[in-house]
Amino acid sequence: MTAPRPADPPSEDLSRLAVLHGVATSYSPSPDRSVTASATAVTLTLAALGVDASTPGAVSAALAARERELGERLLPPTVVGWGGSPPAALAALPEGTRLRIDTEQGESRADADGLPPGVHRLTATTSDGRTATAHLIVAPPRLPTPAGRSHGLLVQLYSLLSRRSWGMGDLGDLAELAGWAGRSLGAGFVQVNPLHAAVPGAPTDPSPYRPSSRRFPDPVHLRVEDIPEAAYVDDPERLRALLERAGRLREAVLHKGALIDRDAVWELKREALELLGEVPLGPGRRAAYCDFLAEQGQALEDHATWCALAEVHGSDWHRWPTGLRDPRSAETTQARNGLMDRVDFWSRLAWLTDTQLTAAQRAGLEAGMSVGIVHDLAVGVHPGGADAWAQQEHFAAGMSVGAPPDAFNARGQDWGLPPWRPDRLAESGYAPFRDLLRALFRYAGALRIDHVMGLFRLWWVPQGHPPTEGTYVRYDAEAMLAVLVLEASRAGALVIGEDLGTVEPGVREALRERGVLGTSVLWFERDWDGDGRPLPPDGWRADCLATATTHDLPSTAARLTGEHVELRDSLGLLTRPLEEERAEAAADAGEWLSLLSRLGLLHGTGGGGDTSSEEAQIQAVHRFLLRTPARMVGVWLPDGVGDRRPQNLPGTWDQYPNWRLPIADAQGRPVTLEDLAASPRLHALMEVLREDGA
Repeated sequence: MTAPRPADPPSEDLSRLAVLHGVATSYSPSPDRSVTASATAVTLTLAALGVDASTPGAVSAALAARERELGERLLPPTVVGWGGSPPAALAALPEGTRLRIDTEQGESRADADGLPPGVHRLTATTSDGRTATAHLIVAPPRLPTPAGRSHGLLVQLYSLLSRRSWGMGDLGDLAELAGWAGRSLGAGFVQVNPLHAAVPGAPTDPSPYRPSSRRFPDPVHLRVEDIPEAAYVDDPERLRALLERAGRLREAVLHKGALIDRDAVWELKREALELLGEVPLGPGRRAAYCDFLAEQGQALEDHATWCALAEVHGSDWHRWPTGLRDPRSAETTQARNGLMDRVDFWSRLAWLTDTQLTAAQRAGLEAGMSVGIVHDLAVGVHPGGADAWAQQEHFAAGMSVGAPPDAFNARGQDWGLPPWRPDRLAESGYAPFRDLLRALFRYAGALRIDHVMGLFRLWWVPQGHPPTEGTYVRYDAEAMLAVLVLEASRAGALVIGEDLGTVEPGVREALRERGVLGTSVLWFERDWDGDGRPLPPDGWRADCLATATTHDLPSTAARLTGEHVELRDSLGLLTRPLEEERAEAAADAGEWLSLLSRLGLLHGTGGGGDTSSEEAQIQAVHRFLLRTPARMVGVWLPDGVGDRRPQNLPGTWDQYPNWRLPIADAQGRPVTLEDLAASPRLHALMEVLREDGA
């Protein structure tokens, strides 16, 4: 059997054309290795950007057109200025060019000095009469450095069941957690998983990282009883029956070994919310709802319309009748008018969810938290969902986001998420990104950005091709960062970038320059440029959120004992012999424990002298995090009770119950929010952070 022939590399003209459109023709999976992208990948990626490169003649014509366009262009579609200084792009304008700047604040100016932050309209007119217009984004130079150090909790909200939740954690539980953690634990924040709206229809993808919409939250997280209209339903017996069924769902998860069943929870909540929707809003509530509708405008109308149409035609808009695939068509307008009651239902759910999210943030701040709730922004959306339908002109058709092959995954990854087109973002002044951030910052004290490297470039995979047949597409990182800094500063919020894994040179430096914090996880912090040993605390960066683990990694208890290796072996996920994996995991944990011991961080628990206990070692890990200069220190909430199981095990689908596990103790018994609040083990761990002044 012969090896497959390597794919043809791009021609010289195709390579030049690709570069002019921000499409990479090679990538480096490691510093000492470069891989050439295939001509097919480059050609298909250009096609998704509206550039025909299907034949040599088409390539030549497109190249000539692009070079002519760039040569004649006075201004790019979006121009960036920092801190009121004139944008660098203005220096390239011909001498004698006149400027007019119509500011967001309603002023008209003839120069770019001292502009206020905002998104303005720039018009340039040359002395020979040529005119160009551009969006002008002016942002503060950087986000403020957090005042002092804070510590907090990291949790997947669905996994946090209280004795009041309906089979999965909800926003009432989040508000309770924030209020308790702020007052009793001195916590400055609670970080949660993405709460974006999921694609409806059973079975729902349980992953919170492939939503229908990032713009609007998921009403499955609502605490039904906290909605004022719940007290006035016409059929209270029916609502009481739903509460009893919800109680059985909760008890099945907490006491009978059942997995969290999001679909079953939503079935009950939806029926209850339909009941509540029949209750007229009082004058004050009606006015608040109308304000929300006005504030959210077209975006909410589109989202609610998609939800209403999905009830009739299914949750993939590509399979809808042709006329309904266009959100601006006459057919869609007619359908929306005919479904106005359902559009109003979904609009009201968005308002109710926004209200409870705001209440959770308020509960944290009132409890003394310096940050409050840290929300998570997923890297993309489902191709058949609401955002992809409503904003389809901004998405690259026929493309999916993923990751190239690397040392950990030789086949690469395809995440099934359509990427934004960088050219369309620039032409719109980054309006979709601005609107998305503004929506999330309504109720976030900080925002974690999953795969923050996507602000700089994303790996595009043509549909029907393996991830190895993809290539990187570059975004205007300066503009993306300017929008991020602008909207975060307006909200008075922090930004945390998830910058784990392969990060191209310069990315972390650019993020740090703008005040965006990074993410540092203990087990990955080694002296990779030196002896490879664990990095001592003074070698860590300050501008980061430091944690022992994440939702995609083993719990600290499992890491220390090596149980994560046994789990992967039981699922057939190991690529090397079990003994090799065990030995490597034991050596890894041993090196860290040795460093903790040398630093004097291993103390006995419960007043005793046993430093070998699991609880003592987990406390020592967090003492170590406090020795670093990290501005934020996060505790994975399941670590507080010795949970063994990861919430998500990458590389699995149905072999492991990803995104469906409740928080459990060391014996695998589910632990409620009330149990957590009373847990001596969790209190002892959090006291470690309080004693050290975090």
